[in-house]
Amino acid sequence: MSFNFDLVIQSFPLLLLGAGITIKITALSVGLGMIIGMFVGIARISHVTPLRMLAAVYIDFLRGTPLLVQIFLIYFALPLMLDQRVDPFVAAITACGINSGAYVAEIFRAGIQAIDKGQMEAGRSLGMTWVQTMRYIIVPQAFKNIVPPLGNEFIALLKDSSLVSVIGFEELTRRGQLIIARTYGSLEIWLSVAVIYLVMTLAISRLVAYMEKRLKTS
Repeated sequence: MSFNFDLVIQSFPLLLLGAGITIKITALSVGLGMIIGMFVGIARISHVTPLRMLAAVYIDFLRGTPLLVQIFLIYFALPLMLDQRVDPFVAAITACGINSGAYVAEIFRAGIQAIDKGQMEAGRSLGMTWVQTMRYIIVPQAFKNIVPPLGNEFIALLKDSSLVSVIGFEELTRRGQLIIARTYGSLEIWLSVAVIYLVMTLAISRLVAYMEKRLKTS
């Protein structure tokens, strides 16, 4: 069986469009996940017991169930409750963002707890409230510690975003499936898809390493 390079060249523009959509989904999902994760992570270590318990339930449920099931819940089950169809793009961002939030919350929690307790005591001794101390002293320092694991989360979600293809959203994996259905070039297309994912993950890894180096020297 020969390898059809012409098929790869012809399909490459469509696959690149799908890759762009994959990056867009990942960036928006991680952005949403960071917002959710920061608040849930802080709630996870707060002295308010109900908040701490709710945060624990959120994290345990999202980390303990497959992302694919969560996508199905958002896209198929939620419309039954709302009596309204959910757009595939909205469903993809929501499911991936909520899922990412659970992992980012644990990253934030670990980063905050890695900061010396004396920082909190120093802030409080200056007359700051607990919230002000977290905002101006603890979180900025913790952010330097969490850049590497956040980069890993971005890479993991980039690859996991391929799961949204099951709801018909045309990101990179779905574009590959559609091209294969038309051309029957499974080897050429799946290999091309794998190479594009590899290039994206390597680029993000290099970017995270650069950011980590800059933060250490700043």
